[in-house]
Amino acid sequence: MSDPKNIKPLPRFSSDAEAEDFVANSDLSGGQRSGYEFKTKDTTISMRVSRDLLDAIKARAAVDGMPYQRFIRQALEKAIGTDGHKAG
Repeated sequence: MSDPKNIKPLPRFSSDAEAEDFVANSDLSGGQRSGYEFKTKDTTISMRVSRDLLDAIKARAAVDGMPYQRFIRQALEKAIGTDGHKAG
């Protein structure tokens, strides 16, 4: 994840056109993709894994810029063919 001290605040815009112009003419190549999970997480599971596996999961999640539990959840959703955003 980005260092919060290095993040520049967004300017204030007086109109939608001014905001659209800012986005159209800005270099946004250094940005990170952000996601949002819509479904409520209302069930807990517990599973035993090796320390090596958990360390690898945490390292990969950090590279992807997300908490390791979200990374595991997304891997499970991908394995069963759902994106976790659909009502089910």
